[in-house]
Amino acid sequence: MLGERLRAARHARFVGRTSEKELFYQALEDPQLPFHVLYIFGPGGVGKTTLQQEFSEMCAQLETPCLYLDARHIEPVPEAFYGAMRHSMHLEANDSVHEVLGVAYRYVIMIDTYETFLPLDDWMREVFLPQIPENTLVVLAGREAPNQQWRADPGWQSLMRIIPLRNLAAEDSIDYLLRRQVPPEQHKAVLSFTHGHPLALSLVADVFAQRPDVEFQPEHVPDVVQTLLAQFAQKVPGPAHRAALEACSMVRLTTESLLAEMLAVEDAHELFEWLVGLSFIESGIEGIFPHDLAREALVTDVHWRNPDWYAELHKRAREHYFRRVQQTTGPAQQRLLFDYIFLHRDNPLIRPYFEWKTGGNIITDTMQAGDLTELKRMVTRFEGEESGRLASYWLSRQPEGVIVLRNSKRKPIGFFNLLALQSVTAEDCEIDPAVRNCISYLGERAPLRPGEIATLFRFWMAHDSYQGVSPVQSLIFVNMVRHYLVATSLAITFLPVADPDFWFPAFSYVEVNRLAQVDFTVDGKTYGVFSHDWRIMPPIAWLEFMGEREVGAATDRTPPPVTEQLIVLSETDFSEAVQDALRDYPRLDSLVANPLLRSRLVMERSKSNASERDRTSALRAILREAAESLQHSPRESKFYRPIYHTYLQPSATQEQAAELLDLPFSSYRRHLKSGIMRITELLWAQEIGNSDAIK
Repeated sequence: MLGERLRAARHARFVGRTSEKELFYQALEDPQLPFHVLYIFGPGGVGKTTLQQEFSEMCAQLETPCLYLDARHIEPVPEAFYGAMRHSMHLEANDSVHEVLGVAYRYVIMIDTYETFLPLDDWMREVFLPQIPENTLVVLAGREAPNQQWRADPGWQSLMRIIPLRNLAAEDSIDYLLRRQVPPEQHKAVLSFTHGHPLALSLVADVFAQRPDVEFQPEHVPDVVQTLLAQFAQKVPGPAHRAALEACSMVRLTTESLLAEMLAVEDAHELFEWLVGLSFIESGIEGIFPHDLAREALVTDVHWRNPDWYAELHKRAREHYFRRVQQTTGPAQQRLLFDYIFLHRDNPLIRPYFEWKTGGNIITDTMQAGDLTELKRMVTRFEGEESGRLASYWLSRQPEGVIVLRNSKRKPIGFFNLLALQSVTAEDCEIDPAVRNCISYLGERAPLRPGEIATLFRFWMAHDSYQGVSPVQSLIFVNMVRHYLVATSLAITFLPVADPDFWFPAFSYVEVNRLAQVDFTVDGKTYGVFSHDWRIMPPIAWLEFMGEREVGAATDRTPPPVTEQLIVLSETDFSEAVQDALRDYPRLDSLVANPLLRSRLVMERSKSNASERDRTSALRAILREAAESLQHSPRESKFYRPIYHTYLQPSATQEQAAELLDLPFSSYRRHLKSGIMRITELLWAQEIGNSDAIK
């Protein structure tokens, strides 16, 4: 199997770390484990994963069961952790992990990239580890040293060993270079440049593997990895390999199918296998990924060197995620959304408004029975007694819409609620001015069509920093984006903030618009409201637009034609537009400016790429059809002829139209007004999808 070959190749190239290996070996051989946790920490690229792989090889030689988990691919909650263990141990959902661990004479659990598992650090120390059998050794490897709670606990002081991992010694570095067949005459220059940094050494060896006759002359810059990757990228076998490397660096996880799509090739197998063989490319259950330092260096290089190609790769990855998100549900969809968010991690214009290290110590959860008091207290502390009362009302009335952010001890550290405005009552509107103003806006400016929903993020905050930039605030925003993407028939969202001036630049950039007319006041505090109508720019188009802005496309580039042209008129504006359209019916040049050309009524009648003239013709056809439908009703047929002779085939003046119809001018005017009103009603019903109003 390929896995066996990979393991053998890694073991053959492993050098150094003698004391660490001896400590691990002695622990495995000791009849009673001298310690139960081996905590390895060190900077990126120093070889933590490689050392754990060597530990796995030692376990195989000693026939000791070994379980390896990469924390990057596990949600930091106990259920997901146990699920990952059961999956790797080939257990059923109801099987006991602890019982299986206890069966073996000795069992090893290794958790890599432990720094991403910090939400579970307290739980691991206080709950999971004390419950495992005494035969089990747990190896934790991460970038950060264990926190003070580990060091201060008298029990763990005796049952834990801490190893700070450093660069390789000179003799070990030379040993590695020899194993990788780097010419001895090049060793001095390599060592003076890399100082024994394992990732840097492996990159140097990769450069020589691609071009054995190259003379190592690194540029004198402080970033070793950046320089080596630049050299490596120049020495790859060909342009396709370089493109594969750049594509892999941009996405969270690369699969063979995703690589083929990003490179626009039918078969990416050879390129994918080449990537797998690179020393700085790591493999996970769901795909391959570069070492963090390598990723950042590669992305920075391609963005600077070839921004057009960077934009194209970004676009292809977005299109892949767009399609897959719409084809999946549940955990798979959540993973794809995370992949998309990862793709947008470097947006320079919104970076000041986002804490990018958000996921390290926060758990996203639903509201539990005991949370209500704490959440109300949180709102009261920041917004006052009346807001606290309103929060208690809404959290109890729509508990299914409450998302709670928790720390590793499961205590609430923030929350937000998604208030379903389509379900509120008149009584609700009287109680809460925020809801009242949103409902009023919907009725007057953006009415909901049957089946559509509107969401008000009524309350959102962190327990210590309220609505300031923080990990909790940022994770709340990420969850809001997920709501945009997964909510069925979402029409519009409203987001109130306590400091609208602060958030205005960021929200404006992401097309979330200020609606001053929806602002509301509670307890003497006025909250500014921002909104986005998802019928005008749907979530996928919105993400596409944001992505193009991020990669450096012109910020004034318009979204796809249909999305950009569609507008949602209020009933009043719609009525005025119908009257104007009837008046201008004979004059195409005047109809061009009518907002109905950008309404759903006309856009659904026209093709997505319809020209202005085509949409004008569609509007005229819609007006004529609505007018002619009046003839089918005995009560309304008398309204048709005034409409016909005034607008469809107009007389010179309204007086002449009245004479032609043999009606007193007052009766003519009355019938004309009634005809306009009925046509408006019919078209408005079509616009909002209300079939009952058409009858």
